[in-house]
Amino acid sequence: MSIHKLLLGTYTKRTSKGVYEVELDTQSQQLQNATLVFELTNPTYLALSKANKVYAVENRDGQGGVVTLDNTQRPMVELDAQLSDGSAPAYIGVDEARQLVFAGYYHRGLVEVYKIQADGRLQLADSFQNEGSGPRPEQSAAHIHFCNLTPDNRLVAVDLGADQVITFDVSDDGQLTELNRYQTDAGFGPRHIRFSPDGQYAYLLGELSSLLSVLKYNQEDGSFEHLMTTSTIPDDWTEHNGAAAIRVSADGRFIYTSNRGHDSVSVFECTNLGAEIELIQLISTEGSFPRDMALDPSENYLVVANQETDNLSLYARDEQTGELSLLQKGFTLPEGVRVTFEN
Repeated sequence: MSIHKLLLGTYTKRTSKGVYEVELDTQSQQLQNATLVFELTNPTYLALSKANKVYAVENRDGQGGVVTLDNTQRPMVELDAQLSDGSAPAYIGVDEARQLVFAGYYHRGLVEVYKIQADGRLQLADSFQNEGSGPRPEQSAAHIHFCNLTPDNRLVAVDLGADQVITFDVSDDGQLTELNRYQTDAGFGPRHIRFSPDGQYAYLLGELSSLLSVLKYNQEDGSFEHLMTTSTIPDDWTEHNGAAAIRVSADGRFIYTSNRGHDSVSVFECTNLGAEIELIQLISTEGSFPRDMALDPSENYLVVANQETDNLSLYARDEQTGELSLLQKGFTLPEGVRVTFEN
């Protein structure tokens, strides 16, 4: 397949109108044809189900929540809107096995679980309210920034405000039972977590600290044990930086993180079966504030969205070394925040 399609979630503070679709032509090795496919307000995150439904963040009339969109039509068609008073989620995850959707609310410190109905619409099944804070100014309250599945099909929620990673058992109908809590160093500001392919290790990215930690994941009780931590930016970088996205290659050999401020992608090599990591490359994102990025299905390419400079950058990825090389920069996409491949 020479054409891969991507969905882009955005902020709509300036010129963006909502959710966009972009093509990656792997023959020409170029991005092309950015198209608005649905108008929403600040759809900063979205997830795509195997049933080809898009679950997207939405802010509407002082309410925030998740909208369900039919991705088989252009423009997309809204099927459902699950909204409540307050801000919208920062993260959405899909549980295909149990047909659930998870929403993590940064400003509310809240996790919501929805059951997917036969037509793709959502029904609220359970919620979890966290409490807590940390030493940094951004940590005045609980801030859930991630909630998605562990390799053994538990739910893990990452709280940037409380410096916590919380593990839950999830029932078939979406009920949560808290199992364990991992407390990071104060001010670590955890944002996202990813796992090694064998489920033995987790990689926890600290937004506020610009640090990446390797944790041992215990499947018996859902607990985490700290193994090592390293920086995502050079030691001599003194200006502001916020680590954002994290991706792990399917073979578990390489990790990619984005740096907002240093405006780079950090490439880490995993050794000792995934228990250790080493920074091997820092490459410019050719734009400002790279919030999200995604590997294509073949993992030969990486697409990065620069939010503040309204552009995407495309890289080739060397499967053997893990390193990136720039193919295209300056592809216009307004206020890009979320990048996910459709095929």
